[in-house]
Amino acid sequence: MSTFSDTARAATEALRAVFEPTPLQRNDHLSARFGAEIWLKREDLSPVRSYKIRGAFNAMRKVLAADPGRAHFVCASAGNHAQGVAYACRHFGVTGTIFMPVTTPQQKIAKTRIFGGDFVEIRLVGDYFDRSLAAAQAFCAEAGAHFLSPFDDLDVIEGQSSVAVEILDQLGRAPDLVILPVGGGGLASGVTGYMAEAAPATQFRFVEPLGGASLTAALRAGGPVTLDHVNSFVDGAAVARIGAAPFDRLRHVVPEHVLLAPEDRICVTMIEMLNVEGIVLEPAGALSVDVLPELAGQIEGKTVVCLTSGGNFDFERLPEVKERAQRYSGVKKYFILRLPQRPGALRDFLATLGPDDDIARFEYLKKSARNFGSVLIGIETRRAADFDGLCARMEAAGFTYRDITDDETLAEFLI
Repeated sequence: MSTFSDTARAATEALRAVFEPTPLQRNDHLSARFGAEIWLKREDLSPVRSYKIRGAFNAMRKVLAADPGRAHFVCASAGNHAQGVAYACRHFGVTGTIFMPVTTPQQKIAKTRIFGGDFVEIRLVGDYFDRSLAAAQAFCAEAGAHFLSPFDDLDVIEGQSSVAVEILDQLGRAPDLVILPVGGGGLASGVTGYMAEAAPATQFRFVEPLGGASLTAALRAGGPVTLDHVNSFVDGAAVARIGAAPFDRLRHVVPEHVLLAPEDRICVTMIEMLNVEGIVLEPAGALSVDVLPELAGQIEGKTVVCLTSGGNFDFERLPEVKERAQRYSGVKKYFILRLPQRPGALRDFLATLGPDDDIARFEYLKKSARNFGSVLIGIETRRAADFDGLCARMEAAGFTYRDITDDETLAEFLI
């Protein structure tokens, strides 16, 4: 009787017909920063720039082996699974119908079309993934096609486990710690399942976006639950309900080993990896690197593997990512300033700025009284501590202001 490690290795060997192992690279910058051996498993360098091709290919391979006449596959995806399914459809020469939310970044839609070519049809349905999923499942039943789940499928889990097979083969030994991003749980359950047999001493930490902590909620409840609200910024891992099959394999996870990454902090990590390392990561792809500072005291001197799980980033989002990163780092703030309506008032305000303070936005909102007006002003500086001096100078000059940087309601309408 074959074990999970046997089927995982068979899935890995089958994948070699499509692409070579993704690189496992020692990162000098992160290793020096944390006093550890930090390795990046570069799933952002797969043919579809995410690990999702592994599960999609393996599931399709096994369905076709059992039913050679099967010619139509259906999936729902916010982008990465769609690209994997499209790539596999073209490889096997079968038809795919792919449902995606209308809000999916154009970069992911375009790449899905490129990978699938004439073998796939893309249908944009709904503003959110759950609506796309419902439409896909209804269509699948009508068409008699096979539905390919992005994570809640044993063959998909088996395909994702090939990541772990490659890590052990490439490293030549078992790492001390593997940090895994979690969305629906397919990757995490596959990797841990293989290493439980092949490298039982390896430990794990799991990372979820703060606004989509479905594994955390499931561990607390004792089973998968649907989150009331999901922040879709980390679109590759923003899942409202972890898969039932993945959770069966993850229910043993210690809750303290699941870390939550704030969306704005992830932006800081993305910018740092781009500027320092030249590595383009999507928000979900940066999750494992993002939590390294939280683990700094635990990983010194150890061998750590971080999965950079995806690099499908639309550069039209870069201004938003930079903005969020600056605000989280404290080097950019927004104020509502009560500015006197008199000659020289603006000059007086400008005199309060320090040498590294730069006005990024200046907008009159309204005249609140005959002698005063409200101004929305955004200021960037080099060091977060510089704002202490600026605020002190504004107060000394008699200006009335309100810091709205962290006021979610006002920021949503004004910024």
